[in-house]
Amino acid sequence: MHELILIIEDEPQIARLARDYLVKNGYRVLHAADGPAGLAMARRESPDLVLLDLLLPGLDGREVCRRLRAESAVPILMLTALAEETDQIVGLELGADDYITKPFSPAVLVARVRAALRRASGPVEPGVLRRGDLAIDPAAHSVSRAGRPVHLTPNEFKLLVALARHPGQTLSREQLLDELHGAGPAGVLAGFDRSVDSHIKNLRRKLEDDPDAPRIIETVYGIGYRLM
Repeated sequence: MHELILIIEDEPQIARLARDYLVKNGYRVLHAADGPAGLAMARRESPDLVLLDLLLPGLDGREVCRRLRAESAVPILMLTALAEETDQIVGLELGADDYITKPFSPAVLVARVRAALRRASGPVEPGVLRRGDLAIDPAAHSVSRAGRPVHLTPNEFKLLVALARHPGQTLSREQLLDELHGAGPAGVLAGFDRSVDSHIKNLRRKLEDDPDAPRIIETVYGIGYRLM
């Protein structure tokens, strides 16, 4: 069965353009024109991916993203006309997996959707990875700390697995970015290195006793991150 994509977008032309290209590429598509309707549809239909506009009537995209991420690990791609980097980083810190700035190329949109779905369901190597009281099971796509489950998004999980496979070794932002987007089309994902910092911030919030004084994921200034 083809994957189901939910578009939450209040601009009819943008929604129609995205829908037409996604359908042309074999996806099933639903559309909601405001935040409350989109949130209700996501809960009811359980889509495989959500394309979420940042500025929405009724309930803005930030709040929709926050609520969806509290309930599900569904991949979320933010659609935004805002060019400010801070707005894009906010979306990532709320749990979005990626963002696309309008106006966008339909071909790039489809490539991003395909890459996000591949990251969410792609094969991973078996074997439980342990570091202290942290247990990561790539095959089961599960994480626990001190026996308590930790719910991560697909990108957060990918980064944690990459760090856990190289314990004590510093991985650069470029290496971690390649873990997230290395299989994507060349050039499509340029300029997204700040997304690594946002995902690491989210990981610390979920894993660390005190995210402001991390003891699990260490920053190596000027280079990247390592799992302690």
